[in-house]
Amino acid sequence: MGKQLYNILRLLRPRQWVKNLAIFAALVFSGELFNPAALTPVVIGFFVFCGVASATYIINDVFDIKSDRLHPFKRFRPLAHGDVNVNFAIFLAFMLIIVSLGLSTFVNFAFLLFIIVYLLLQVFYSSLLKTITVIDIIAIAAGYILRVLGGEVASGFHISVWLLLATISISLFLAIGKRRSELTLVSSNKDANIASTRKTLSHYSERLLDVYASIFATSTFIAYSLFTFLENPGGINISFGQIFMPDFLPASFQRKWLMVTIIPVVYGLMRYLQDIYEKNEGESPEKVLFSDKPLLITIGVWSAMVIFIIYFISP
Repeated sequence: MGKQLYNILRLLRPRQWVKNLAIFAALVFSGELFNPAALTPVVIGFFVFCGVASATYIINDVFDIKSDRLHPFKRFRPLAHGDVNVNFAIFLAFMLIIVSLGLSTFVNFAFLLFIIVYLLLQVFYSSLLKTITVIDIIAIAAGYILRVLGGEVASGFHISVWLLLATISISLFLAIGKRRSELTLVSSNKDANIASTRKTLSHYSERLLDVYASIFATSTFIAYSLFTFLENPGGINISFGQIFMPDFLPASFQRKWLMVTIIPVVYGLMRYLQDIYEKNEGESPEKVLFSDKPLLITIGVWSAMVIFIIYFISP
């Protein structure tokens, strides 16, 4: 019984729920993280995304049973390995979708529509889009972007255009890294057939994916840097701990403290590229996050810096 529950939990992929934290981006950068009225619907939205994401992972595994059995690592997934009954998995996915859609109505109608769009995108990806070169990468990235936009809809607060561009860039960067690492892993297995494992991989070369990764790593850095320079942080929104900068500092310096957060962003991008090219771990971004302590610490430091600057340092 315990082993069966463990296999069902593996089927849901709870480790990937960390991606859904992106829904808090609009709330954090708008300076409203400690606003209960805005925070509550976003927290509900987070759990909704966890539910629908797990449902779509199950659907994807159902579509991919045959190809996963040919994959050097995915063959150990619960459905491909026969650890979970396929009919039960389909029923579980259906129930997760129903519950998640019902829960999303407690946020607002626009958020419900966003969830429906996300579900349709994932179903189309599993059934068709992942077989189309380049479109498969864009579809993966779109899933990340929808999480951020879903946070906007749930909270009622918007992120800046520059931060949205940074989100688009890093989403494409992560999706490309996923394909790059997957191609390396499959190519290193002499018994694996690349086209049978994933059709689109046979149309990518490592050199092409390297160029793609370079483009979007650079655009992430540029867009985020421009965001920190051009956008003023939301400012303090709590009544204690306010810190004022000394009067002798230039006004422009006082307003641009978010630029300090460029440092961990640059290190994070470089570290992730190292994981892709030297450790071949980019196939699963959340796996990289939890297995690479320096990268995990970097994300924690960046998050702490952003919170401190926006909420404790007066603009």
